[in-house]
Amino acid sequence: MPAAAVVIDDRLLIEELLVGLTQTTDALHTTAYWYYRACRAAVIGAGGHLSGPFAQLDADQQSSAIASLLSLRDDIGLPDPRVTIPTMAELSQRYPRLNLLNLEAAAAALTLDATVWLSRQAASGILPGVLDAEGIPWRTLEPT
Repeated sequence: MPAAAVVIDDRLLIEELLVGLTQTTDALHTTAYWYYRACRAAVIGAGGHLSGPFAQLDADQQSSAIASLLSLRDDIGLPDPRVTIPTMAELSQRYPRLNLLNLEAAAAALTLDATVWLSRQAASGILPGVLDAEGIPWRTLEPT
């Protein structure tokens, strides 16, 4: 039986790369925008919910963590834009005010037939309503 596909948000991606999310056999994926935001938070760092975990590390650990993020592990998938972009365009007809980040997340979940795992901050936004409307399963995970 193939592993279940899961799309993780930027905060959970950082958690996975720093300490690991859970003992899971699910196939983890993220989106290009979430991956970019995680990398940007690691490199620039402003102490927010994305860069905060890096600030808690000593200098050597921080450098290692940033390097691991900038070279995304092969076992974390990035959906093919040739597939997700047409789906994003279709979704934008139904949700014309939805931003690119959320369009990409919903499209990735649809094209991968995946469940979306959201951090508490992401779960408080507009995306969960769109996921519900599209019949996309999702859940909230609390990073450590």
